[in-house]
Amino acid sequence: MSEVKFAVFASGSGSNFEAIAQAVRDGRLKASLVLLVTDKPGAFAVNRAESLGIDVCALNPKDFPSKAEYETAILEMLHEKEVEWLVLAGYMRLIGPVLLQAYPKRIVNVHPSLLPAFPGKDALGQAIDSGMKVTGVTIHYVDEGMDTGPVIVQEPFKIPDGWEREEIEKVIHGIEHRLYPETLNQLFAEALEETK
Repeated sequence: MSEVKFAVFASGSGSNFEAIAQAVRDGRLKASLVLLVTDKPGAFAVNRAESLGIDVCALNPKDFPSKAEYETAILEMLHEKEVEWLVLAGYMRLIGPVLLQAYPKRIVNVHPSLLPAFPGKDALGQAIDSGMKVTGVTIHYVDEGMDTGPVIVQEPFKIPDGWEREEIEKVIHGIEHRLYPETLNQLFAEALEETK
């Protein structure tokens, strides 16, 4: 049976990217991770990809006259690699029409809150500032909005009294690093079943 080929999009350190790559290596995620896409050529995620022997598409959006042209350049690379799914892992820009139309219902994202609560940047900071006692992780399909796509799965986490941000962050990352590969495995398996 052929495996789903997917690309991970990341803008920062790439800890979720590495957790996904590790899950592929360990056989927990039965798919082929063929490309890292980043909008920040200097991101640490690039170092991680290179050390794992995964190809990188590092393009600075500022080098393109428009978002559409930036995404078209990415799309060419995705087609070259025969990428079937896009997996966002700390990718800090909204996906535009070019990629949304090319990958309908095949772009997913992980977000460190229980959406629709606290979309956008620093979701954990937003949750802490609002005095929330429960936060968690959401994996959802991507649409044109900011963390507004249909939810696939959520896992809540009750914040113990007196915990510092760093402690909460560690637990959230732990949930993401386990839940994301598990969920992707399920989505990819379902996608392969549908093509049979």
